[in-house]
Amino acid sequence: MSIIRVMLCLSIPVSLQAQHAPSDTIHAHGDSLKRRAITLEAVTVTSAPARREDAASTVHVTPVAIQRTPAIDAYDLLRLTAGVEVHQQGQGPGFASDASVRGFSSDHSTDIALWVDGVPNNEPINGHAEGYNDWNLMFPQGIEDLDVLKGPTSALYGNFAFSGVVNVRTLERMRGSKLWFAPASYGRMEGGLLTGFDRDQDGGVFGVRGIREDGWRPHSSYDLGQAHARLVHTISPATTLDAGVELYGTHWDSPGFLTDSEFQQGLYDIVQDTTDGGFKRRAQERISLRVIASPTLLWRTTAYATQGRWQLFLTIPPEPGSGEGTGSQTEEEDRRYGFGATTALSWYLPRSEITLGAETRWDHSDYENWLTTHRTRDSAQTLVGARQLSGAVFLQSTTDLGHHLRVMLGGRYDAADTHSTPDSGISVSHSHGIISPKFGALYHFPKIGDLYVNISRGFRETDGIISDPTLPFITAWNYETGLKIDAREVNASVALFRMDVSNEQTFDPITATSTSGGASRRQGVELELLSRPTSALALSANWTFTDARYRQLITEDGDTLNGARVFNTAKYTGVLAVEITPTTIPWHLRVSSNIVGPYSPFDEPGVLLPAYGLLHVNVGTQIGRAELLVGIRNVLDHWYPELRAGGFVTPGQPRTVFGSVQYVF
Repeated sequence: MSIIRVMLCLSIPVSLQAQHAPSDTIHAHGDSLKRRAITLEAVTVTSAPARREDAASTVHVTPVAIQRTPAIDAYDLLRLTAGVEVHQQGQGPGFASDASVRGFSSDHSTDIALWVDGVPNNEPINGHAEGYNDWNLMFPQGIEDLDVLKGPTSALYGNFAFSGVVNVRTLERMRGSKLWFAPASYGRMEGGLLTGFDRDQDGGVFGVRGIREDGWRPHSSYDLGQAHARLVHTISPATTLDAGVELYGTHWDSPGFLTDSEFQQGLYDIVQDTTDGGFKRRAQERISLRVIASPTLLWRTTAYATQGRWQLFLTIPPEPGSGEGTGSQTEEEDRRYGFGATTALSWYLPRSEITLGAETRWDHSDYENWLTTHRTRDSAQTLVGARQLSGAVFLQSTTDLGHHLRVMLGGRYDAADTHSTPDSGISVSHSHGIISPKFGALYHFPKIGDLYVNISRGFRETDGIISDPTLPFITAWNYETGLKIDAREVNASVALFRMDVSNEQTFDPITATSTSGGASRRQGVELELLSRPTSALALSANWTFTDARYRQLITEDGDTLNGARVFNTAKYTGVLAVEITPTTIPWHLRVSSNIVGPYSPFDEPGVLLPAYGLLHVNVGTQIGRAELLVGIRNVLDHWYPELRAGGFVTPGQPRTVFGSVQYVF
């Protein structure tokens, strides 16, 4: 849905004249609405960056931060740069990990919407977890920048934009080529090539990337291959065509989870079943058309297709006294394809910006779950096929009431029609809809910053809808107020939020079962800081403190969770970073730490794991056209649990050394 607020750079005559405004107003603080209609920024046809003067909490991640962060994968990248809470599943790159915003447990990142160049990444009607969200489709070297939007504040995003949105924009064009080679600990080798062109009317970017890693635990090796392509063609001064393709494939071996007792004894070399592992294939294709209908009217439309298949084999070991784990191997397989489109009109008026649009999406999925022995099928647990047609209409407007007050009004109506056909052959279908209003207001204080408030509603489909389409939406009302401070050397923000959830659901990744129908509340404080005391020194911090509790929920086993902390969330999480970039010599140093506060594991009421912090260092230098980078993740070699559920643990990766050589030509 992020096709909406698109800004473009065009050299065509515009008849509107910018009006004079006082030097310290919303208009001067950011680009005025009228000025944005004239100076249409060059970003991308399908996605636009969040604006500092929006009445919402956002985190912007630059390409420099992306390139200089020694991350394990895309999840770790967002954890180290944006302070997103992440709990790695650790069973292979196609086995999506858990990213959490504002205390949402988000198994397999289902509570967060990921959009890449205007194409949604979450997988609906997924038998493992509804909205299964594998971030490995992101091509790191091809990213222009990205935003993390906190809360369901934008009318441009619907299903799965529950706790927030990760909005990724790739490079539109480039000149020359980049070739890189990046070895690391545990037999990791990465290499790739990014190239492109930039002409007056045409631009393009093409990339390939490959990774091979042996893994730090036995039987944890994997291969990953990726391709990225984007082409932009100017048909006329007012019309632009943009197309893109993302391809990704991986194959992995899985060591399985450890029991808690094995983790406590440091028995990290245990492999549950040497036949555990899996593969994942994913592709998406996109074409977008943008038309400048008049100096104040912009129309965009995007059509896309997606295809995917994954298969995994996983053994859950028995843990005495835990009541979990059978020692049996489970096979899961998901095959899917889908199509979608978004379209929108935006009017840029002297003091207002109004966007009206619609979207539609059709997905088909076949899901199988088997009990197996060394990859030989014994009996079927779930065999189901489903298709879903969804659509929405949305409206978003921004109006400046005077020179200091900005009001944002919007909303959307979403509807979904789901058909499920289990192995019995008896089809079940159901349709339902939901309204999501959005309101925000921002007041600009001269020479200080902005005070804002917003109220919004978000939703997502419920786990299990692939088999039972009658399951209702999970909904949340979000209430937020914050202060943004912009000074010569400091940019900072503080936000207070509360989210009230209806039809609360908790998912157990070990037993693959869900409990629904309760209520919960998340409330807390978010802090962001970027300070540049000198041109060579930058300090940054991003923190979230959350009190996330079930208000009313009884599990299928009869456990009453009223008042308990929400599973798979931490009391606080954040990053601190210091970066030194001297102006006289071509090198840089970054020292950072990510901290995870006391953590509530899945399906273990009353258990609270202690806080921990990891230290990371990387240093780089420029030699001619080559850039050299050396980084160490988890410098102090701290042992910690990445994920814990039902008495089982995925241990965190120990000290890891990264290196890379990038040559530009």
